[in-house]
Amino acid sequence: MSRRERLRSIIEAAPFQRTIIAIIALNAITHGTATFDGLPEQVLGFLHTVDRIALAVFVVEIALRVYAYGRAFFRDAWSIFDALIVGIALVPATGPTAVLRTLRILRALRLISAVPSMRRVVSALLSAIPSMASIIGLLLLVMYVSAVISTEMFGKIAPDYFADLPTSLYSLFQIMTGEGWPDIADQVLSRMPWAWIFFIGYIVTSSYVVLNLFVAVVVNALDDQTISREEKRLEAKLDTILKELARLHARIEALEDPQSGQQPGGKSPARVSSPT
Repeated sequence: MSRRERLRSIIEAAPFQRTIIAIIALNAITHGTATFDGLPEQVLGFLHTVDRIALAVFVVEIALRVYAYGRAFFRDAWSIFDALIVGIALVPATGPTAVLRTLRILRALRLISAVPSMRRVVSALLSAIPSMASIIGLLLLVMYVSAVISTEMFGKIAPDYFADLPTSLYSLFQIMTGEGWPDIADQVLSRMPWAWIFFIGYIVTSSYVVLNLFVAVVVNALDDQTISREEKRLEAKLDTILKELARLHARIEALEDPQSGQQPGGKSPARVSSPT
């Protein structure tokens, strides 16, 4: 086993991965603790030291992974994500780049790539983007048509919510989220009692139909990820079985000696003597 292979086995080992996850979580906690007001200078200094140590560990980890995997490191999207997150923390947070100091908490996002279950969920979300784009387009179309109708019908009754198209779009988005929509509806229903048909129809279409399509797409993507993972696991088992069968077949062929006519077990076939 080469040096890179040994290093790769160490990096992929469960104890190493758990250690990195623990350091990421500890670093995230220190960043959150540092936001409290009135902390003593000694505590702030300790938190700053812990942050520096964690950053040093992350830099060493990325360097080891680059050495262990070589060019394959830069072909892995999650590895590039980790390198960018750590690289942001290395930029001097002074002068024009002082805003990057607040981005140090982004290192907590490395938990996504470090925890396999989180990584699978994000991968499923990314794979569902094409389908989600169609659903977003449908939702925008529903909101636009509803905004035009509500502006023409309720603009004079409730100008605070439906005075123009942008205001109507914002009000409809608020109604879709379920935040304060009874107040908006009451102001319209006081002058136009039959307007409940519009509000009920819009809420059912946008909140209960279109938004639930997002959930269906994400669940379907997660199922596909699970099925794909199971298929890979079965393929690996099948490959192992085929290799074992090939090895057994090679051993059987080695035991058989076609030149001497020996059978497995070293016994020669009995010779039949011709009658004299």
